[in-house]
Amino acid sequence: MVNVDVEYCGACNFSLQCQLLRQFLVDAAPGVQVSCRQGRRGSFEVTIDDQLVHSKLASLAFPQHQSVLDQVQRAERGEPLESVQAAPIKDCTVM
Repeated sequence: MVNVDVEYCGACNFSLQCQLLRQFLVDAAPGVQVSCRQGRRGSFEVTIDDQLVHSKLASLAFPQHQSVLDQVQRAERGEPLESVQAAPIKDCTVM
């Protein structure tokens, strides 16, 4: 069984993002165990079997769900994991 842990920022209201990722992964890979937990401000950190595969703190972007699923499937096959692709940042204005 593959374990996915997502640390998200509660102050930033990223709980919904975590729930959407959880549902996507469970629908696509029923054997996966996904936990969402509130953590550091600005965070959306995705760990698969204790290996960090995405950090919003580092990339400033959310992960692409399909890319996370690809890494879950690699973990299921016992293959080395890679960083997931970041989703494009939309509707962001720097002032």
